[in-house]
Amino acid sequence: MLVTSKELLLKAQEGGYAVGAFNVENMEMVQAVLEAAEELNSPVIMQTTPSTVKYAGLDYYLANVEAAAKRTKVPVVMHLDHGNSFELAMQAYRTGYTSIMIDGSHESFEDNIAVSKAVADACHPGKVPVEAELGKVGGKEDDLDGGDDNPYTDPQEAKEFVERTGVDSLAVGIGTAHGVYKGEPKLQFDILSQIREVVDIPLVLHGTSGVPDEAVEECIKRGICKVNYATDLRIAFTNGLNKYLAENPDTIDPKKYSAAGREEVKKYVMSKMKVCGSVGKA
Repeated sequence: MLVTSKELLLKAQEGGYAVGAFNVENMEMVQAVLEAAEELNSPVIMQTTPSTVKYAGLDYYLANVEAAAKRTKVPVVMHLDHGNSFELAMQAYRTGYTSIMIDGSHESFEDNIAVSKAVADACHPGKVPVEAELGKVGGKEDDLDGGDDNPYTDPQEAKEFVERTGVDSLAVGIGTAHGVYKGEPKLQFDILSQIREVVDIPLVLHGTSGVPDEAVEECIKRGICKVNYATDLRIAFTNGLNKYLAENPDTIDPKKYSAAGREEVKKYVMSKMKVCGSVGKA
């Protein structure tokens, strides 16, 4: 069933686990994420970034996820990841997404507050929760560059930000980056703990592809309730597809090699749901 992220994340916060949020690019990835959630009886968040939305449209992706959600009893959320403007956030809201992120982290502190509050004020009457971001997640996600200035979220700023915007969850910068890491990321666990002490809403970890599982588990212990995975799903899908075509070069049926990609994504998602501790929590 299609639900909003608010209840899921509050339950996760109370239970000391996290809900995995997986970026889906096509029908097979939606199917893979749903199969993983069903097999492990786990709640799940599926999400699309602005460039994914540009590829096919909010309505196409929502229709895919809605069709998947209707087939299952596990709670499924459709989330806009890194909404990069008030306009896109409103389009996703009107299309029927059940969770919206507005990413004003590239703006000044005051401008980030203004746009995040505007989106929260617009979405809340329809009971749709809003995620915002404070601090910088480095690297690149699609066309979004994380920038290189101080990437860490200031705990006192986070407290003020949450109070003034009324957002439902907050993505924090503690040293993760989008895309593929060149070395092992160094996460600032102490900053996360300091944020958790002064902020009472669920916290979100972005740029988790390539972060060691133990580090993610430590973040969850310290208050992360939503963990985003994108790059590694793309890699898994592509690896499955490439392997199939290498072994069966004469294949012309897209269903055959897409199914191989789907299988790899499912395996990957199941492994990350275990890391998040969401198994059996549906």
